[in-house]
Amino acid sequence: MQSRLRRPFLFAFAALTLSLTLALPSQAQQPESVEIQLLSISGWRGQIEPVAVAGQGNVGGAAVIESYWQADRAGNPNTLALGAGNSFGTSPPISNLFQDEPAILALNRLGLDADTLGNDNFDGGIAYLQRLVTMAQFPFVAANLENVDANLIGVAPYRIFETGGVSIAVIGVTDPEAPSLVFPGNFGSITVTAPAVAANYARDAAAREGAQVFVLLTDLSLDSVEDGVASGALADLADRVTGFDVILGGHSDIQYSGTVNGALVVEARSEGLSYARTSLTVSAAGEVTDAGTEFVVPLATAVTPDAELTALVASYRDRLAEQLSHVVANAGGAIPLRDACGQAEARSCESLAAGVLADAMRLVYGSDFAIVNAGGVRADITCPAQDDPADFCPAASPRPFPITAGQIEAVLPFGNLAATAEVTGAELRAMLENGVSAMPALDGRFPQVSGLCFRYDIARPAGERVLDAVRQAADGACSGAAIDLSAAATYTLTANDFMAAGGDGYARLTHGLLLREPLDVVLTRHLSSAEGIMPVLEGRIVCVSSGGVACPVSVGAPAAVFGSPVRISPPSTGDGGLAE
Repeated sequence: MQSRLRRPFLFAFAALTLSLTLALPSQAQQPESVEIQLLSISGWRGQIEPVAVAGQGNVGGAAVIESYWQADRAGNPNTLALGAGNSFGTSPPISNLFQDEPAILALNRLGLDADTLGNDNFDGGIAYLQRLVTMAQFPFVAANLENVDANLIGVAPYRIFETGGVSIAVIGVTDPEAPSLVFPGNFGSITVTAPAVAANYARDAAAREGAQVFVLLTDLSLDSVEDGVASGALADLADRVTGFDVILGGHSDIQYSGTVNGALVVEARSEGLSYARTSLTVSAAGEVTDAGTEFVVPLATAVTPDAELTALVASYRDRLAEQLSHVVANAGGAIPLRDACGQAEARSCESLAAGVLADAMRLVYGSDFAIVNAGGVRADITCPAQDDPADFCPAASPRPFPITAGQIEAVLPFGNLAATAEVTGAELRAMLENGVSAMPALDGRFPQVSGLCFRYDIARPAGERVLDAVRQAADGACSGAAIDLSAAATYTLTANDFMAAGGDGYARLTHGLLLREPLDVVLTRHLSSAEGIMPVLEGRIVCVSSGGVACPVSVGAPAAVFGSPVRISPPSTGDGGLAE
């Protein structure tokens, strides 16, 4: 996929140049245009090992990308390598369990020139982030982090690079919603200001310092691309800034390159499943006259992986193999994160993996109900059917469906604790309302539940959508007694400590609050006592529409109603997803 951006010279300038050349034949010719190359990754999240992709084999991983980038740099030494934020955080176990040290060491070896900061970078808090910023051999840029200097050393609004005789300003901005997406307090006293205002201000400052080309890095991403038209926060930002040549962003796993408001906007796939190779033609006057992007799928079979990074990754894997490769349980079928409506991150409908986690949270502590935000669950519970070199699973086989300690770490990379509390029916309703408030937009606050089933009207105003709720029966069916959602009723609830502290827009839980065990311990205990577990979709989350806004559509499943749960077994093919 390519997109081109052309800015022709003014005819008057061309004519003047020609006349001067004719009049002064002995004068040196104007310098030729310079080709600048930008290599960029989006939402890499510490994916230092290749990912197994159906039909393509192993894709990405630090050693493979480095081999591609070495070839790219050999083809054009006038190259900058850039990250669009979230290059670490929410990482797979091989990086996460070593506090993301492997990710930073890999990025150093990749020769990253600059990166910006996204919400995932703050998952461990300020001290955690500072250690990684200090370890990095490249700068971090973020222009809209007010009071950042009082919290972090080594973060600047922008950096200017001299490449091929061209002064290139690389400016960064962070998603203003980022503080609500991490544990409260993880941003310290940093305030995230309006990204477009900060970006324009930083661009003007860089221009005064002599910058000629302007590149914006951001973790803001696209929601969709329809008929070539991009929509979402990244496109909105492009509409609101001026004077930028390239805007590199995204962590939504949407691949896009196109011109928005005069800038070339680029988002590559996440986790290194593709990277963007952007070429800029810069005139002698410092103007970008041509720009285009190609997306590269870094296939492991196409190159010899970099030896130094291969050895680095192997050293960390060897240290974890014994700890994470043992099987803690076997399931009777695949337990995918992908929800009943086909959304990979369980942010639109009921999910088997998130439902099993919610069941574990409720049953281990004997609470009435459990709610977990979809953003807190990050992988399938069962090992994949296709062998993946990045996991800690046995060789792939459709049956049995093993669950290893490493897979549970992949499901729960944040180190969250279980939290139990007492809530009134009104508070329970408010939690459900918050969970569906962003629909139909996909959001990490979407609630996956246990012990209850609820209906909501997607067309009603946010805060007024929840219609009713019932308890689950002993067999899981949504046929139990009605739940009183008024202030007169009181229930026990299990959530995670992120939600309990007010994360993702949930109200803080205070009454009878107890912080319990790590969620990976809770899930392991539940699975170990439920050998052969084979969950089914039970209609726990039912969307209706009174008009104007459509509900997400179930994939291969009829609409669920109370008293008539959707009983769908996982596919026997073991492909990690729901049958379509």
